[in-house]
Amino acid sequence: MTQKSKLIKLLAVLFAFTLVAAACGDDDGGDSSASSDEVALTAEGGSLLETVQERGTLNCGVSGAAVAFSTLDPEGKMVGFDADFCRAVAAAVLGDAEAVNFVALTAAERFTAVQSGDIDVLMRNTTWTQSRDTDVGMDFGPTTYYDGQQLMGKASDGFSGSSSVADLDGATICTNAGTTTEKNIGDAAEAAGITINLQTYEDFDIVTDNFISGACDVVTTDGSALVGRKAQQQPEGEEWVIFPGAPISKEPLGPTYGQNDSQWADVVNWTVYATIIASEKGIDSGNAAGVVGNDAYDAEAQRLMGGEGELQSLMGLSADAFQQVITQVGNYDEIYSRNLNPVGLTREGSSNAGWEDGGLIYAPPAR
Repeated sequence: MTQKSKLIKLLAVLFAFTLVAAACGDDDGGDSSASSDEVALTAEGGSLLETVQERGTLNCGVSGAAVAFSTLDPEGKMVGFDADFCRAVAAAVLGDAEAVNFVALTAAERFTAVQSGDIDVLMRNTTWTQSRDTDVGMDFGPTTYYDGQQLMGKASDGFSGSSSVADLDGATICTNAGTTTEKNIGDAAEAAGITINLQTYEDFDIVTDNFISGACDVVTTDGSALVGRKAQQQPEGEEWVIFPGAPISKEPLGPTYGQNDSQWADVVNWTVYATIIASEKGIDSGNAAGVVGNDAYDAEAQRLMGGEGELQSLMGLSADAFQQVITQVGNYDEIYSRNLNPVGLTREGSSNAGWEDGGLIYAPPAR
């Protein structure tokens, strides 16, 4: 071994040790933590893809308290839009959509969990921003949901759908700590020339509880989250209103992972794109297994489902990886409709419609 090689190996080991030591600060010592061997593998240049495949389980970070995106159902199963995209990645990488260890994270915990290796991918209503893409050191996948920040107040307090930020002067506004939401409402209040009392909490359940009790006049977060909370928690006889009609920010939400692992990024990104292309081509959980060799489907569909010219094997996946995603989890529209339609979030007329229908959901060609 040359002196240069020895130096590179030593630096890799020291880097791995630093990451492991940082991870030890987390009180959650369960299965979500990557082993030192796993972290060292990535540090020495191996892709996280190999680590996950050898482990046989995907560690996926979620909120666990985001209605319609990731919550526990009565049987203790993690369900929702984000949870299903965790399952989609597991189906692509491991062939089993249920091979997921869901790790519930607060907004303040989420990026550390990625950096320390506690999770492999973050599917937790996380906004793609310049600082997070650079200074914080995350990489972002395709936007799965185009959102925007809004506010929610009670009609009995004089708020309506036509209310604006200017109507918040003197109000106590509550939101999550460590989020773009917190910064956006501060900027909006300053721009409107008003004074607000901003209270932040780690857990949005606490935010909502304080809103219900009257400790908070208004709550603010992504509009989708407000719709979900209103649908699930609005007390009988009360009317919660969401305003303003035009969100005060752009909040593109999607998968987030550690920087500079091109192979892992390709796998996560193309898993999302596969669900979108399948939607466009009418491939769903009921017919995905019958696409290959069926002349009713074009060459792109054949490739994507594992037929002639497939590219999945070049990515380190099985040829039928995306067929498994669609069969086991569904296409984009199935995932969206199953989880978001019940709380009143529909694709039609929104940014989350397909590009052919005037929306922003779009995938590059699978070729």
